[in-house]
Amino acid sequence: MMGQAGIEQTRFWQSRELDGVELLHAHYIEQRFSPHVHEGFVFAVIEQGAHRFQHRGSEHLAPTGSMILINPDELHSCSKAHEQGWQYRAFYPDNTQVGGVLAELELSQQGAPSFASSVLHDPQLHRLFAELHRLLGSNASALQQQTAWREAIALLFQRHGRIPTGLAPGREPLAVARAKDLLASQLATPPSLEALAQAVNLSPFHFARVFRRATGLPPHAWLKQRRLEQARGLLKSGCTPLNVALQLGYADQSHLSRQFKQAYGVAPGEYRRGCSVTA
Repeated sequence: MMGQAGIEQTRFWQSRELDGVELLHAHYIEQRFSPHVHEGFVFAVIEQGAHRFQHRGSEHLAPTGSMILINPDELHSCSKAHEQGWQYRAFYPDNTQVGGVLAELELSQQGAPSFASSVLHDPQLHRLFAELHRLLGSNASALQQQTAWREAIALLFQRHGRIPTGLAPGREPLAVARAKDLLASQLATPPSLEALAQAVNLSPFHFARVFRRATGLPPHAWLKQRRLEQARGLLKSGCTPLNVALQLGYADQSHLSRQFKQAYGVAPGEYRRGCSVTA
């Protein structure tokens, strides 16, 4: 577990679902970063402690609950600002990975977007990016991860990146109906957001907004509800919880049990037994 006193820990990985976005979860105490640049953006969520860094000719303090925003090719260096160091979650997307999402916003943007602030105090975005980082380190579906990434990037840049708000999503009933059919036919191995959007001839970001407007849910949440409905039907017909989990693509039986009980208040086994009792 991160954040243990006196222990520095790091975990670095690349997100396969996001075309290789680099991610770091670290707890540093004595680490000092010499002046350096990144070719792409840096978004970092401070979870514990405090972080001091030099950026744009000034010294900045990033305490717990803040975010650090570094534009591409900006020189910066950093060190601790608290005796126990700092713990943070960082994203290192390249310009193509960010630019692709911004292009999906269908905005007429002049020049490259950038951030005016080095330290951001925005509780909603702090929470959103912390949750996104944890999601990208989990076994969540590509559909869920790609949707969450686009929603977070859009909100960050529209709120603080000096770009327009963009148009509200329109209504695409045929695209939504087609997407529902595809998801319902692939409950065990759902397509990614990008594959689903391509199948209905929309950009991924536009598709995600259109789908949410039509159903009230992002695609992965709609899929979750259909899986639970199918699980209930299979259990009612006598299928065992283990076989239900295998048929519908749950990570394991306990994964099915958690989601089923959260939705219906009883465990799958109890539901199956109750349905087998005749009056």
